[in-house]
Amino acid sequence: MWWGVAAALSANVLYSSGFVLEKRALSGIPSLSVRHPLRLVRLLLGSPLWIGGSLALAAGFGAQLVVYRTLPMAAAQGLFVSGLVLLLLLSSLVLGERLSPRERYATAGILAALLMVVGSLRPEPAEVGDTASTGSVLALGGVSLAAGLWLYAAGGRRSARGRHAAPPAGVAHAVAVGLVYGVSSLAIKGISARLAPDAPLDSALSLAATPYPYLLLITGAGGLVLSQAALQRCRASLVVPVCTTTSCLYTATLGTLAFGESLPAEPLRLGLLLAGAALAVSVLLALSVPTTPQPKGARHEAR
Repeated sequence: MWWGVAAALSANVLYSSGFVLEKRALSGIPSLSVRHPLRLVRLLLGSPLWIGGSLALAAGFGAQLVVYRTLPMAAAQGLFVSGLVLLLLLSSLVLGERLSPRERYATAGILAALLMVVGSLRPEPAEVGDTASTGSVLALGGVSLAAGLWLYAAGGRRSARGRHAAPPAGVAHAVAVGLVYGVSSLAIKGISARLAPDAPLDSALSLAATPYPYLLLITGAGGLVLSQAALQRCRASLVVPVCTTTSCLYTATLGTLAFGESLPAEPLRLGLLLAGAALAVSVLLALSVPTTPQPKGARHEAR
C-alpha cells in the first residue's frame, strides 16, 4: 500500500513540474488553435522546454500505473489532489503567478484533505478492483468525451480574443479537459490491472483485446490538443486545479463504480475518506470561482 502512496506523491511532483514547464514554454510559442491540431503539434514539438515538460507528464502516467495496482481509485484521487499544493507554489515561483490570500487558504485546506485521505488507508493491502464491463466503460467514455468537447466549444464561444481568456471560459475549458483526462484515468486503470511484468507478451496480447489502450490513445491525443490551447490562454494556477478537481471527482465516483471497488467498512476510516475528498473538492471548486471586484457606487445603487 505504501508503495502506492509513494508512487502517487511522485506522480504529483512529475505532473506539477510538467505542467509548469509546458506553461513556461507556451509563453514563447505562437497562438495555438484546436482547429489546426497538426500545426499545434508541430509548434509544440519545436520547443525543447515543452518536450521536457511532456516527458515529465509521461513519467507521471507511469507512476499512476503503479498507484492503480496498489490503491483503490477513491483513495488514489485524494492523494493526486494534494499535488496541486506544489503546482500553486511552482506557478508562483517559476511563472510569477502570485498566490492570493484565498489560494493560500486553499493550500492549507488541501493539505488537511491529504492527511484525512492518508489516515483512511488501512495498514494491510486494500481490495483493488481489476475488471469492468467493456460496454459500460465505452458508454461512459463516449458520453464523457462528447460532453467535454461540447463544453470546450461552448467555452470557446465566450472566450476573449488573444492569449488571456476570460476566467469563466478558462473554467469551462479546464472542466472539459478534466472530463477527457477522467476517461484517460479509466483507461490507465484498465491497463494497470492487466500488466504482468513477468509476462510482457501475454500482457500485450491481453490488452490488445480490450478498449483501454485505444481509449488512452484517443484521450491522450485529444487532451494534449485541448489542454495546451487552454493552458496558453489562461493561468496555470486556474486551469490545472479545476482540471484536476474534475478528473479526480470523475474517477473517484464513476471509476470506483465501474471497477466494483468498495469503500472502507469502518465508520471512522470511511468518514475520513469522504470528508477528505469532500474538503478537497469544495476547496478547489471555490478556488476556481473568479472573484469579481464590486464596482464603485454599486452599494449605493443597491440601496
